[in-house]
Amino acid sequence: MNNTFLYLDLFLFVVPLLLALDRKAKVLSNLKAMLISSLLVMLVFSEVAVFLTGVKTWNFNPAYIIGADYRGLPLEAYLFLLTFSFAGLGIYKFLNARFPKNDLQKYALAVSHAMMGICIAMLFFAYTKWYPLITFAFLMMLLIGVEYINTIRFMYKFYRGYTFALIPFFVCYGVICNFPIITYDAKETLDFSLANIPFENYFLMMGTLLLGVYFMEVLNRKFAK
Repeated sequence: MNNTFLYLDLFLFVVPLLLALDRKAKVLSNLKAMLISSLLVMLVFSEVAVFLTGVKTWNFNPAYIIGADYRGLPLEAYLFLLTFSFAGLGIYKFLNARFPKNDLQKYALAVSHAMMGICIAMLFFAYTKWYPLITFAFLMMLLIGVEYINTIRFMYKFYRGYTFALIPFFVCYGVICNFPIITYDAKETLDFSLANIPFENYFLMMGTLLLGVYFMEVLNRKFAK
């Protein structure tokens, strides 16, 4: 049982490899940008995870982890952030290759405004709780940065990729939350779940994928020069 979390990490790593079997999609092209982006996401969000674990908002069940940790965070959690980002970027690239039209980009800003509205509402009602405070504040800053400071337009493709990335998300967090591999302190969360997955998880995942896509888009242009 103590390898369960590790098996989830391996499952996520396999996702883009399976998509790469469609050679026309070229999922693993610019692999350097994908890997660097995933590593950067891991470095950034591992700080969030270390903090939430340190204040006991997240608690890892020792029955499902191998027992090795760094700064109080299981090594599987670092690997999960890396492989989840890698899988999400693979899905994003696959969809972009197979469905290259970007006609709906004109609606992306409206969707981002709706997401910002959700972030503001959650911060207003739950600013005293660590998990929603960090999750929605981080996502809010990312959305503002990408929509109003960044000049690369990719948000429609991002929202499409996020929607399809919910498939491995449900698989992984279904296991993580139902075994459970991670338990959450109800006093520091919204104490509201969808499919037995904490509401905040959906938006933390959105933030990890958005940051990864941003890094990859920037690096793709840098490496193309």
